[in-house]
Amino acid sequence: MSTFIARTARRAAIGTALGIAAAIAAGDARVAAQGRANGWTAASTPDGHPDFQGVWANNTVTPLQRPKQWEGKTRLTDAEIAELQKFAAKITENDGDAQFGDGFINAVLAGIAKPTSYDPGTGNYNQFWVVERDWHDRRTSLISDPPDGRLPPLTPEGQKRRAAEVEHRRTHAFEDPEMFPLGERCVNFGIPRLQAGYNSYLQIVQSPGYVVIMNEMAHDARIIPLDGRPHVNTNVRVWNGDSRGHWEGDTLVIETTNFSQKSDFMGSHEQLRLTERLTRVSADVLNYEFTVNDPTMWTAPWTAMIPLKHKDERIFEYACHESNYAIPNMLSGHRFEESEAAKRTKSERER
Repeated sequence: MSTFIARTARRAAIGTALGIAAAIAAGDARVAAQGRANGWTAASTPDGHPDFQGVWANNTVTPLQRPKQWEGKTRLTDAEIAELQKFAAKITENDGDAQFGDGFINAVLAGIAKPTSYDPGTGNYNQFWVVERDWHDRRTSLISDPPDGRLPPLTPEGQKRRAAEVEHRRTHAFEDPEMFPLGERCVNFGIPRLQAGYNSYLQIVQSPGYVVIMNEMAHDARIIPLDGRPHVNTNVRVWNGDSRGHWEGDTLVIETTNFSQKSDFMGSHEQLRLTERLTRVSADVLNYEFTVNDPTMWTAPWTAMIPLKHKDERIFEYACHESNYAIPNMLSGHRFEESEAAKRTKSERER
């Protein structure tokens, strides 16, 4: 985190803490008027908005898209969840290759008790090192719109662009560091970050006029103004876009534009418009809903919701670049392969 961001986040945290202390001392018991069926109400910050502060985790087992096995089914019963958990325990006990993101639930549904790595050449580290998944969400997909729980089709332009990017990366792989994906290079992991169960925590800090959201993965901190200011000029392009927030009742709405051409969210770049909605629905659940809109990539906007769980834990530094020995090793390995291939070619010519 830069010195400016660190200083801003620190001032925000101190300001909020002092405000809360003053409110308590004055006997101000303000709470948000969002009573729940179970009688729970959300506490408020000193400026009267719902308190989202703390560490939140996306460890849900619910997949982004509804699997074929659950086609036409929007929710699971408690009995169905219990059966899935029994088989999921086998995967954990067998301690096979780590299953990231939707790979875990897909292995459960496929009945694979010891799934292997998506990279059989080298393998992953084992499942022991991956966080235990949350099963509190009964939905069969994170995607709520379209109603079928599946991503909308790509536009012809989106299909062409995606295919060209994949082909370019395939034919020029290992030529230089810039050919590796942004995450592998520790440059940027993008927003919204969907992968569950792998460094998928975030921390929220609130102060009057600002909200700071810091992702554990690559410790990106988004400082989001809430004062109604316009977005920056369209010529200014940022890795994680330019965010502006406002409150709609007890929901924080964040509109983000101005993504960089080098940004990459599922193939979407500078045309991406992201709308995020955060609503605290219980003491330990914060619903994070987002709508993705890029008419050059998908035939329609789509919406998903991740139920984040509150954690009494800390986020530690994600020292990605400092330990990223893989890139130089992969490059040097490929240079060796090129050298060996050149030797074979020369030998064949001399015969």
